[in-house]
Amino acid sequence: MTVLAAALPLAPLLAALVGFLLRGRRAAAALAITAASVALVSAVVLAVRFDNPFVDAYRAADFAGLSVDFGVRVNGAATLMAVTVGAVALAVQIYSVAYLHNGRNGRSVAEGGDERYGPYAAQVSLFTAAMMTVVVAPDLIQLLIGWEVMGVCSYLLIAHDRTLPEAPGAAVKAFLVTRVGDVGFLLGIAVLGYHAGSFRIDTVLAHDYKPFDLTLACLLLLAGVAGKSAQFPLHTWLPDAMAGPTPISALIHAATMVAAGVYVVAQLFPLFAGSDPALTVLAVMAAITMLLGALAALAQTDIKRVLAWSTVSQLGYMTGALAVHAPGTALFHLFTHAAFKALLFLAAGAVIHAVHSNLIAATGGLRTLMPLTFLATTAGLAALAGLPPFAGFWSKEAVLASALHEGGGVGWLIYGTGAVTVLLTGWYAARLWLLVFLGAPRTTEARHAHEPPGAMRWPVLLLAVPATLLGLAALAGGFVDRLGPGTGEVGHLGAAVAVPLLLALGGAGLAALMWRRGAADPADRLPARPALAAAFYLDAVQNALVTRPVLALARWARRGDEAVVDGAVDGTGSAAVRAGGVLAWAHRAGVPRAAGAALAGAVLLGVVAAVVEVAR
Repeated sequence: MTVLAAALPLAPLLAALVGFLLRGRRAAAALAITAASVALVSAVVLAVRFDNPFVDAYRAADFAGLSVDFGVRVNGAATLMAVTVGAVALAVQIYSVAYLHNGRNGRSVAEGGDERYGPYAAQVSLFTAAMMTVVVAPDLIQLLIGWEVMGVCSYLLIAHDRTLPEAPGAAVKAFLVTRVGDVGFLLGIAVLGYHAGSFRIDTVLAHDYKPFDLTLACLLLLAGVAGKSAQFPLHTWLPDAMAGPTPISALIHAATMVAAGVYVVAQLFPLFAGSDPALTVLAVMAAITMLLGALAALAQTDIKRVLAWSTVSQLGYMTGALAVHAPGTALFHLFTHAAFKALLFLAAGAVIHAVHSNLIAATGGLRTLMPLTFLATTAGLAALAGLPPFAGFWSKEAVLASALHEGGGVGWLIYGTGAVTVLLTGWYAARLWLLVFLGAPRTTEARHAHEPPGAMRWPVLLLAVPATLLGLAALAGGFVDRLGPGTGEVGHLGAAVAVPLLLALGGAGLAALMWRRGAADPADRLPARPALAAAFYLDAVQNALVTRPVLALARWARRGDEAVVDGAVDGTGSAAVRAGGVLAWAHRAGVPRAAGAALAGAVLLGVVAAVVEVAR
């Protein structure tokens, strides 16, 4: 079992290290796909054979009584998470072979092309290895290593397209925004390790902390979670990350990066359960995130940005479940979301490949031209909207039922915002479905659209299976038991499901009604559409309140450095030059002047000696 667990990060890590040295496209593709397959098979076998949690770790370092262990730590949730990561990573690697083939895709040059496929595949493997490291880490330091490597990989992959003007800026933004949160995450780990005397997760969880220390550590950890899992106010990087290749969007949104924060809180939940202030902060953050993401998704004109904002919103559901003491429900929604969101992004890539544009306005009428993509996308959007029997219905209802069961201010906050978000989600999911697949093609490319190659088509079709059926796993006791505490509402949904279901259908019906009444785009009739499309101008607010002051401070610091530090160094050099000039003048002087200088020096030394003697 230990070997299987170790293979989860090591197989893709080895593929990444070797892949960076390869130049041939076929060899790079074969290596990346093989490594992803090994990781997935290992995860599946581990999940099937799993019986009891286990830890196998060795002491890697010991600093002044603080120990660091490396190895594996496997529980039920880790086995399911590993299967999720492995499945999505394999689908992305296979899909990418065709999507980035010789630049013949929706944005030919913009998606990279054949010459850069090798580094791309290696970076995807490294991304997968980093997430698997987080999944099985027995120690917070090992977890932190995987956590930070993911940040580097996201930067590299978002910036993969060197011809898109927005790609470098989006990559830098993702890197810097998540680094802001990671400062808090690192400090939170330091607080826990200092008080527990070890960074080993089981030791950290078992330690008895003072209330202030525990709350401080949890709040610091939540800063990192807000960055990685795109929670308000550190969510702004995720929609801009759509500048990366579409398969990378699927990987980031479904199985890595944004999933990491939710997973870590679920694994460390005994700590958070002991800090009501931290859970209250998490609840407020979740409520704002889910509602903000849904409102922004209403008005987007780019297919991928609709899906990106929907991810922000759905992540709010997951953190909301954590806030109401339901980590198992949060993981359940994470798994179902991974299935339908990976499906939706890869299906969106097929549409982009066909119409050569990300814009919704460049599509239309694709139902008959791309029937398989239409059916798969329908399943994905139905799961996103939370319609039965699709996967998202079960997990979303479990989140809302958990909030109702929690009650109190936090419970009603999550339930109320969650219910409103259900209505909005039904609306924007229906809008996207109607505009892309129904009606008449709106461009020449849309009129000549066709299904993608097999390497792109089969991952989409296979992902449609869990997007449709994974929610039914809630009815299987073994699956629920592995999710951990807080799964009481999973698989035991009652009459309360009627309200959110009616809201979802109502939102979808309203979008359809607006569309049938002649609106070329139902979003055109939204009040304050520009504000919604710009996500209430939060980017501009952050620029005004954070970015510009920081840049001004940096300019001030640079001028101070040049005037004080550089001035001192340069001044020392100038003084030495001037002193050298004086000495050179004295050296070149005639004998009378030299004798006078020697006499003056002797007198000066005598005066100094006399002063010193008097001072004694």
